[in-house]
Amino acid sequence: MCVEATPPPPSRLTRRGVLAGAAALAGTVAAARSAAAADGGTASAASGRHPSPTASRSGSLVIDGGTLLDPATGDVTENAVVVIEDGTVRAVGRRGDVTVPRNAETLDAHGRWVLPGLVDAHIHLSTAAEARDAVRQGATSARSGSTTFFQDIAVRELARHSPDLAPRLTAAGVFVTPDLGETVLADPDLTTLARLKDGVRSAEALRRVVRVNLARGADVIKTRVNERAGLPEQDPLAQVYSHEQLSEIVAAARRGGKGVLCHSYSEQGCHDAVTAGVRSLEHGAFVGERTLHEMRRRGTYFTPTLTAIAGLAESADPVLAERGRTYLPVLERAVLAAHGMGVPLAAGTDSSGGTVRPIGREVELMRAAGLPALDAIRTATTGAARLLGLERTVGRLARGFTGDAIILDGDPLADVALLKKPARVVRAGIPL
Repeated sequence: MCVEATPPPPSRLTRRGVLAGAAALAGTVAAARSAAAADGGTASAASGRHPSPTASRSGSLVIDGGTLLDPATGDVTENAVVVIEDGTVRAVGRRGDVTVPRNAETLDAHGRWVLPGLVDAHIHLSTAAEARDAVRQGATSARSGSTTFFQDIAVRELARHSPDLAPRLTAAGVFVTPDLGETVLADPDLTTLARLKDGVRSAEALRRVVRVNLARGADVIKTRVNERAGLPEQDPLAQVYSHEQLSEIVAAARRGGKGVLCHSYSEQGCHDAVTAGVRSLEHGAFVGERTLHEMRRRGTYFTPTLTAIAGLAESADPVLAERGRTYLPVLERAVLAAHGMGVPLAAGTDSSGGTVRPIGREVELMRAAGLPALDAIRTATTGAARLLGLERTVGRLARGFTGDAIILDGDPLADVALLKKPARVVRAGIPL
């Protein structure tokens, strides 16, 4: 059947879809604010200060006296001052060299290290509670790995009007996958796909899912080339889309001005995805040297999601546990090889299902794979920011960049594990 017979939803539905999703989230937003206030009260009591979570939304915040690390250059500035006004860094430098605005709220960072907020380049955020957990663990920016019913688009809007409740989010909408499952109910223009005997595989069906995503306001398209590693009944090395099908998805996304991230595991699947033109390869445990060279040539990013694979090794399911133990060392070698070849790397936790893992854990695993500490930190700052197209505003604390920061109790260049538990997080100039 020709699924293109009915035109895809017009762009005016994007706003409607966003508002519907935002309404669905509204019940949890109030709870998130209450919890945020409770957490803020606990932190304030411990420090003797009583800041409001939204005190600096339209005012000034000064992060005073910390040791500032610039991931872009590796420069370390002691006794630094960062001035954030209306959510944007206005000045940064050594104490005494920076003019501090009067009546600005001050966040004391003496004895601590100050870094830009981190970026989780692969996370599934379906609720306001998950979004809040992510930002509180230091992921002030993120890229969605897709959701079932466009919840990530609503989370993106939540972040725009309430940045203290969610990371700045690049939304992927719904997964372009052969079996949409309940996702066929996410939009009226997807329901016709439920009648396809072989699932979403024809060029017409693939284009439709991409176009519905674009009409709903997705910033990026997510697809797969292999089955899942996290389901014991599936074979992660089994290929579900061909090079031709992947190329169709990439072409449809490009017509809308968007890139594609691709779930992958097998070497052949990775190679087909990269040569089809995806923007980033996700997971990629068995990616080979020929594909890594192609990625370097094309500038294709590698988001290995080491955290998710390491998590499999801790599973109670024996099949998943063995899979994790087998895949993790292979993936670590792939990450180190990619780094050595100059393939751009981005950190992503692949958190989903209500459990949000700290993006600092992914940095820790990048370091364990053999990356130098600074390069590991870059995968969750400047590197991930470039992947998301945010390199001019995210990943550094420099003039004109967004006022997102994390404050650590020690030197992350000596111990990247400190990134897993920031002492404080600042989101758009709002101390959390």
